[in-house]
Amino acid sequence: MDCYIYILGSRDGRRTYVGWTVDLDARLKQHNAGTGAKSTRGRQWQILYAERHPTRSAAMSREWHLKRDKVFRKALRV
Repeated sequence: MDCYIYILGSRDGRRTYVGWTVDLDARLKQHNAGTGAKSTRGRQWQILYAERHPTRSAAMSREWHLKRDKVFRKALRV
């Protein structure tokens, strides 16, 4: 089963969020409906970046690294 890591950007361009999922479209709808992660509630989001990984562990490892890569995330917001 393929898993995805993704970086969301708030529509105002001030915030990013990194997560992983097996269904990108459904997960984005959850975040925008306010039922996703607590830190994403109250904002509208768009997908700035996504990668596909063959396993859950690979996706979770990459998510961990992207959460710490502030330079990459900031470059996506521009």
